[in-house]
Amino acid sequence: MRCIGAAACLAGIVTFYRLVVHANQTTVALTLLLLILFIAARWGLRFSIGASLVATACYNFFFLPPLYKFTVSDPQNLVALAVFLITAVFASRLSHRIRAESSDARARQSELEILYSLSRDLLQSEELTQLTNSIPASVTLATGSNSVLFYLLEGNRSYRAGLDTSIAWPPTIDTTELHELAHAPGVSITSDGAAIVPLRTGVKPRGLLILRGVKLSTQTLEALGGLVSVALDRVRAVEEVAHVEAAQESERLRSMILDSITHELRTPVASIKTSIDKLLEANAESAESHELLTEISEQNDRLDQLVTEAVEMAQLDTQQVSMDVSPQQLSDMIDAAIETAGARLADHEIIKRIPEDLPCVVADPLRIEKVIYNLLENAAKYSAPGQPIYISVEVRGQCASCSIADRGIGIDPAEQPLVFDKLYRSRKRTAHIPGTGMGLAICRAIVEAHNGTISVTSQPGQGSVFTFTLPLA
Repeated sequence: MRCIGAAACLAGIVTFYRLVVHANQTTVALTLLLLILFIAARWGLRFSIGASLVATACYNFFFLPPLYKFTVSDPQNLVALAVFLITAVFASRLSHRIRAESSDARARQSELEILYSLSRDLLQSEELTQLTNSIPASVTLATGSNSVLFYLLEGNRSYRAGLDTSIAWPPTIDTTELHELAHAPGVSITSDGAAIVPLRTGVKPRGLLILRGVKLSTQTLEALGGLVSVALDRVRAVEEVAHVEAAQESERLRSMILDSITHELRTPVASIKTSIDKLLEANAESAESHELLTEISEQNDRLDQLVTEAVEMAQLDTQQVSMDVSPQQLSDMIDAAIETAGARLADHEIIKRIPEDLPCVVADPLRIEKVIYNLLENAAKYSAPGQPIYISVEVRGQCASCSIADRGIGIDPAEQPLVFDKLYRSRKRTAHIPGTGMGLAICRAIVEAHNGTISVTSQPGQGSVFTFTLPLA
């Protein structure tokens, strides 16, 4: 039909200029050139070049002397004929190129609109479950594909959407094959036209998309996969931030409540202590009363210690305690802590292994002495009398590492990650060994405030080794 149309237009122009209007050769050539440009713009390069050759022949036959012959008597007309043919061909090529670029620009615009529409849909989800469920439908709606399969490596979960979800992938495919496709290096097109788009976060594979019935460029498919990956990362990050904020707010509220309660307990505990001391003086001759009051006094001292440590823990959590840090000798702080805990360490030999050329550390001496004191007290508390306690110090990189080891009852592996939590005490110990469950939590807070770390290594029945680090001066 296009060939017939082009031939009819060419015949009409020739007839019009031969029988109706006797125009000069230039007018005829320009009119024929205009026709060729029109054909190139509407029907493409192939038809325009064919029309150029036919128009050149007609121009020679009907308008250049001698008429009705395919010969040229004047050399100038021969040049004009050649120029006309060359101009027609070049004009056809330029018109075809413009048409192709315009078509490509429209396709790119359409693909950008697809990506924009998809990004708008994906950004509306704030929960990971909601997003994973909506991805196949959003991709189907944005791209106009027949069916979409979305496979997520985490949990080996798959989601489908489209006009016919049963053909999203051949029924023989299994999770192993999907897992292998998710690790593919880039976008691929199957023999039946399905587009396989791996989803990645950096170099880590996240899953894949399989689209049927859609024709998009490889670059657009890669951008689509990147958009889905970014949406997954965004929602996961939002959930993690919300979780961290909730945990921080919970910890802050717990610290405030603990601080408030412990402050209210200080006054009655002090009053009870005063009253007990007076009763002990008044009943010094009664052995039974003296024993009961002594037991009450000991339990009151334990309660007072718990209140004091809870206040200190709350202050450390809310950063209300200022650290007076300066270059200090770790060996001096160890000696001061041993001297303070002298009575509690009376039944244990202290074995120190400290290098003489140990460099200074950046620390608040009073706070670090308390850390060492608590660790020594625990080592003595959970070790049998006569068992030694080892204190060793060594330099590791830019930090000094201090370890306090005992040969006590040890800590169960399941409980080791929990011993630094507030108020945590092992069920096996609370029955016969007194304690508040705050000492190790205070140690961790102090060490972390010094930009250090604290950890424990233990075997039940063999003993424990608590190690903390401090930055070198």
